[in-house]
Amino acid sequence: MTSLRIFAGPRALERLRSEGFVADSFSWLAGASGGPKWFVLHGIDRYLASSFFHDRQTPLHMIGSSAGAWRLACFAQRDPVIALETLAKFYSQQTYSQNPDAQVISREARAMLSAVMGAQGAADIAGNAVMRLHVIADRARGLLRSDRRLPLSLGLAASAAGNLLSRRALACFFERHIFHNSHDGAQTLPLSDLPSQYVALTPENVPDALMASGSIPFIMESVQNVSGTKPGSVFRDGGITDYHLDLPFQQSEGLVLYPHFYAGITPGWFDRFVPWRKAHRDYYDNVVLLSPSREFVASLPYGKIPDRNDFKHLDAVERLRYWQRVLQESERLADDFRALVETGRGLEKIQVFQSQRIKHA
Repeated sequence: MTSLRIFAGPRALERLRSEGFVADSFSWLAGASGGPKWFVLHGIDRYLASSFFHDRQTPLHMIGSSAGAWRLACFAQRDPVIALETLAKFYSQQTYSQNPDAQVISREARAMLSAVMGAQGAADIAGNAVMRLHVIADRARGLLRSDRRLPLSLGLAASAAGNLLSRRALACFFERHIFHNSHDGAQTLPLSDLPSQYVALTPENVPDALMASGSIPFIMESVQNVSGTKPGSVFRDGGITDYHLDLPFQQSEGLVLYPHFYAGITPGWFDRFVPWRKAHRDYYDNVVLLSPSREFVASLPYGKIPDRNDFKHLDAVERLRYWQRVLQESERLADDFRALVETGRGLEKIQVFQSQRIKHA
């Protein structure tokens, strides 16, 4: 496994070493925020959809924010591989003028999600009895309801300052919403760290819920009045509260599979600037985290995984070439994981999950 690193909590590690990777051992699939960083996971996503979870009969709950929710939405569609490939194609081929405004980027994102879902996708996502999606978005309070630069800037600065003191201070600025599959509810993954509301997904609100989950402040417009929520509600990117999903997964009896572009967890978006805030290690007792190795990342163009700064630092031709290359190279991670699943060789190399904030190991 030169391209892939795997970390597991104690309960997960014990189970993997006794029975290997068995699809029905997993009851959750997780997907983090992070813009185009997920391109390194595209190969693994395709393998999971086409093979590992392909014949799934029992419910697999899936939870994600922002781009992670968009990826997982593909798994709940009638042809998940086609949906994943469509998402990768549209996402990786984005081009804009030098200074696109939030309206333009939001319009392109809606068009992309529409292409991914097609005519039937929203209904499939809302009601899939097996692949059960949960989408995190954040209802904004006070100044954060505005799309105007000054009040939004002040609101974000205040929420970042509050978060510096305590993560619970985010409750003054945001209310987490979990838009969940119609077969699930609040009891599926109860959350108490921050105020949380649960809203059932319907064919009507799936597009808005996915847009809300990925609506990055300043970059995209807020999403308002999502069906099933309080009238007048304004939503922003779910990664603000749940950037890398530091959630109480240990409540689940089954294991959690978490393909992640990093080897570590940053709880919330503002915690990128709070290096001492770490994930709750006990939450990951039953989590299996798949991550690209340091050697794999070093072998990529520019020695890094894609990110939103590529729009600023690379011209369109360079960026598109780079992103396509990463999508292709992501198959190496899938090959490593497939070999581990099929042969069991490499189980002894799985490391115990640590709560340190590292990018790659």
